[in-house]
Amino acid sequence: MRHKKSAPNRSHRVSDQIQRDVAELIRDLKDPRIGMITINHVDVTPDYAHAKVFFSVLTGDSQACELALNEAAGFVRNGLFKRLQIHTVPTLHFHFDRTTERAAELSALITKAVKDKAKDADDVPADTKSPGEAQPE
Repeated sequence: MRHKKSAPNRSHRVSDQIQRDVAELIRDLKDPRIGMITINHVDVTPDYAHAKVFFSVLTGDSQACELALNEAAGFVRNGLFKRLQIHTVPTLHFHFDRTTERAAELSALITKAVKDKAKDADDVPADTKSPGEAQPE
């Protein structure tokens, strides 16, 4: 007996649907530790037993929010049972996504480096500039 192959993008579709549904279900949580959050990405294992849910925090403490979300994971999973039409609804594991923080830090570093380079270029005396550069008048 041959097993039916699943559709090639099924896991992507399932993770996208879980992302949308979890975002809606989290709005109903009453825990004050959970501030304004965004669900960035969901990784689902091939057997759909576990799902890593990556989120970013707009307001509030990220560690407290992660703890609260992991405590409420059973409630959110129960809501997924009612919404998803798949055989196995995954166990949810929430992880704080530091991507936006890292991007902001890198952007600040790049801006600082550009300003420092421009400042250094302005501080160079005119007689030490290379002959190809234009001399200010």
